[in-house]
Amino acid sequence: MACGWAIDPRRNRGGNMWPMLAVVGPILGDGDVGAFVDAAGKKTGWSVEQGSPRVDGAPMGWGASSPIGKGSAPVAVLTGASTGSSGEAVTVAFRGRPDTRSFGAATSGVPTGNAPHHLSDGALLNLTEFEDADRTGRAYDGPIPPDQVVVHHLGRARKSDPVLDAATEWLSGQPACAEPNPDVTEP
Repeated sequence: MACGWAIDPRRNRGGNMWPMLAVVGPILGDGDVGAFVDAAGKKTGWSVEQGSPRVDGAPMGWGASSPIGKGSAPVAVLTGASTGSSGEAVTVAFRGRPDTRSFGAATSGVPTGNAPHHLSDGALLNLTEFEDADRTGRAYDGPIPPDQVVVHHLGRARKSDPVLDAATEWLSGQPACAEPNPDVTEP
């Protein structure tokens, strides 16, 4: 079993956040992970139950999955200027989680949620009406800075990834990764 995780939404420009939260749900662990906040301050909570994302307690359509490592393994979240919208929702879901740190550059600055409006002619209009908020209640209305800035240009060919290297170094120093793992059998 892995002693920690690196989550990399650096090239996630957006889309439906629920499948993305379903993928990281077992790593996030069960409980409240964030919320949408409207202009009046009303919160609509995001949570994870048995690895499956929920909004205000209602399942979003993904099956259950047991938390990996009881949802408490250290996590490094890699971010950059191309991390947008639903990629930022994943980033926000990890904010305030114990044993979690972000690395890279600030996100693109659209940590928001949309609301569908059905028009009389049958068309559907999605309007951005919500800011994303983390589990501590902090709402985000622009680029989300990482805990540790690491300069890296993803578009340029390089032999190494300094963002991943910094995250790996941090993970290696965490108690869960520094201690021998009794679940791993040495040859």
